[in-house]
Amino acid sequence: MPDKKPSKLRSSLRVKLLIGLATVVIIAFLFPKGESIESNVSIGSIWIHDDLIAPFSFPVMKDPEVYKAELKTAANSVYPVFVKQNNETNTALDSLKSYNVFLLKIIDSVLSNNSLQDFNPTFLSSSSFNTFKHLRKQEMNMLLGRQVNLKQAFNSIKDIVGGIYKYDIIDKDSAYLPKDSIALRTGNVDKIEKLSDVFELGDAMAEVEKEIDNKNYPSELKNALVEYASHFIFPNLIYSAQLTNEETTQAENNVSKYSGIVNENERIIAKHDRVTKEDKLKIESFKAAKGDRVGGEAYFLQFVGKLLHIAFLITLLTIYLFLFRKKIFYDNQRILLIAVNFIFISFFTFLINQITVNAPLQFMIFVPVSAMLLTIIFDSRVGFYCTVIIVLVTGALRGNDYTFAAMNLFAGALSVYTVRDIKNRSQIFRSFLFILIGYIIAIFAFGLERFASPENILIEVAFAGTNALISPVLTYGLLIFFERLFKITTDLTLLELSNFDRPLLKELARRAPGTFNHSMTMGTLAEAAAESIGANPLLARVGAYYHDIGKTITPHNFVENQLNNQNVHENLTPEESVSLIIKHVNEGVALAEENKLPQEIIDFIPMHHGTTTISYFYDKAKKLYGEEKVDVKDYKYPGPTPNSKETAIIMLADGCESAVRSIEEPDPVKVENLIEKIVQSRVDDGQLDNSPITFSDLKKIKEAFVGILVGQHHRRIRYPKQDEMEKGLDDKQDDK
Repeated sequence: MPDKKPSKLRSSLRVKLLIGLATVVIIAFLFPKGESIESNVSIGSIWIHDDLIAPFSFPVMKDPEVYKAELKTAANSVYPVFVKQNNETNTALDSLKSYNVFLLKIIDSVLSNNSLQDFNPTFLSSSSFNTFKHLRKQEMNMLLGRQVNLKQAFNSIKDIVGGIYKYDIIDKDSAYLPKDSIALRTGNVDKIEKLSDVFELGDAMAEVEKEIDNKNYPSELKNALVEYASHFIFPNLIYSAQLTNEETTQAENNVSKYSGIVNENERIIAKHDRVTKEDKLKIESFKAAKGDRVGGEAYFLQFVGKLLHIAFLITLLTIYLFLFRKKIFYDNQRILLIAVNFIFISFFTFLINQITVNAPLQFMIFVPVSAMLLTIIFDSRVGFYCTVIIVLVTGALRGNDYTFAAMNLFAGALSVYTVRDIKNRSQIFRSFLFILIGYIIAIFAFGLERFASPENILIEVAFAGTNALISPVLTYGLLIFFERLFKITTDLTLLELSNFDRPLLKELARRAPGTFNHSMTMGTLAEAAAESIGANPLLARVGAYYHDIGKTITPHNFVENQLNNQNVHENLTPEESVSLIIKHVNEGVALAEENKLPQEIIDFIPMHHGTTTISYFYDKAKKLYGEEKVDVKDYKYPGPTPNSKETAIIMLADGCESAVRSIEEPDPVKVENLIEKIVQSRVDDGQLDNSPITFSDLKKIKEAFVGILVGQHHRRIRYPKQDEMEKGLDDKQDDK
């Protein structure tokens, strides 16, 4: 059993208050900032308040989509900014001039000195250098005509490259530039130039090749000169991303956020007017302006209002739990689970509020997910009540949006009812249809009210359909997460544990068939009794299945498994027998923990015996040793006693089923009298003092037990010659 410290922590009032306060504060911080919290308006609705008069002048904000489009237009109007690098041009031409002289010296040195014949400038290919060397050698030997002079050829390259640099060369491909012109930055002044008036690097090289091709040179020399010239062509117009971004930012800053102004004492909207798009912009602008005008004290008071707003909603839920769900109220772990749900859905609402797009993103706030989770984890009433509070909280976060709250209340309530009697995890996915129907009905209702266009209604239905599709998937995933994190045992977990293919139940059926049959019968008794008194019938049934799993270890120690009528206790002292019998409780708990059964199921193992006396061996000990020498405490189970309706039912069912099975000729009167006596003995012994069982509950439990056990043990008509069949005699033997 757990120690006392965690138990105190789970029920501590201080922890409860801390969880509640943290939840209220966190949600309050998620409210819209800088605006007065007033009712939200939608286009097409009727302004039911008095005429709204501007108490001060304020600018009217543009429609977000219009403003976004204008920003995009302003950004597109900016030309890419390039900076001219004059030094690059001069450096390239000076380098070319110097290299002409240097290269001729190198070639002459190679030709006059065989030791340098393998020397080659690294930036020239060997074929180009050999071409220059070969032509220079022919020139020196007077083998070439006047039309080829290597020095003149190098000088012509200088003239060609210099001619190219009279135009500008950009360092970007024009195909990737957004415009047909660029901004050439000189100092602080931009000059717009057409892309057709400048060269790309590839175009510049093509022009060099064209100029060289026009010369009357041998083809191999032309190729070498093209390669040589390519090393001196550099872009001199360098793209500046920083300057371009600065220009773009400046252009965007020049776009006004406002479309006009409302003067002091001017009417913003009249009572009973239909809210148009322009009216909504004026109202939202007025709310923002009013929020900007308030001081620090006003903001503090506004935050206090937010805290009180959320606090009284949470208080309503707290009162409900205190009055009708005390088990949840006194368990801080379950309170924390509810708080996490509230904070999660509130934070998601906050994120959706930050996205400003022309789409009904409010349908991406998955209220049905929280509704289904809380229903599956607790019950439909808790799920529905929490859904009501959640839609009020999220509606407040949406600017007191009544339409949003009403739509999600309807869809969330339907999702609650679809999982209220869930029998398997796949059943979660049937909720898709009901959530979708709920949203569609609400969308059409409010759409017709405000004369919404069919296109807008269809868009909202599409988003609602996405919500309906995603919600069951999210519920399925988060349910497993919550079960593991908070160690919650849901009805789905219990259904999985009730499968007879579970290892513990299979082993119990194989090694202790008598105990297994006893457990199955108890499951039927417990389920019927639990239904009659409003307890959890599934928990009671599963608890009955696992209450005696400790007998799997040594099944022959228990009479229901002694098929050969050989009782091991006949040769043991009473205290040895008691030790063996009590041992199955501790072994059962160990088996359950090893197989990671939920604590709710483990509790059935020691509690179904409570602190009752093992009367058979206690009486045997008194006969052997004398009553005064026997301490009854040595013959009691260690407990604890039952602390819930379900564990109390299992204690009563265990005693009644075993006792009725021992009646030789059962009839309704005998069964009823025996059940009455066993139940009364448990009450007199104080075994039910810690459970919430009432006398009215006990009456219903006894009636449920009698109905089932009488039906199972009713008198049957004996078949003809049944005595002979029981003795193993056949008809022929009987005739003899």
